[in-house]
Amino acid sequence: MMPSMNIVRAFGQALLGTVLTFAGITHLTVARSEFQAQVPDWFPIDADFVVLASGVVEITLGVALLTVWKQPARGIVGAIAALFFVVIFPGNIAQWLEHKDGFGLDTDTKRFVRLFFQPLLVLWALAATRAIGTLRELRHRQRVSG
Repeated sequence: MMPSMNIVRAFGQALLGTVLTFAGITHLTVARSEFQAQVPDWFPIDADFVVLASGVVEITLGVALLTVWKQPARGIVGAIAALFFVVIFPGNIAQWLEHKDGFGLDTDTKRFVRLFFQPLLVLWALAATRAIGTLRELRHRQRVSG
């Protein structure tokens, strides 16, 4: 692999780790009520608990992305981060469908447009950590040794 690609991936991983850590901290502090707008009304768990728990998960993933640089752990952390973005996506859909304001998303159009950014977060986590290739390699090793 070209050294420049490694630098781009490392920068992408570090930036994503920083973004997740910052977002997680704001879940627990200054943006707690804003994040509650993303918890669907139908979700059976208290919205504040969901925001606090997801904040802890984001901080954990962010710190892991900032500190785990060797494969296969790096790819596994990236895959978990991507999965996290998939798991929280229904909250973004609910915010749009339930017409909830939060983070300046005060129109249905803004909330709808935001939905298209979630897949980009998934791709960012996968690409920056080389998660798909790493998971394929692990599966291949398992088949060969098993």
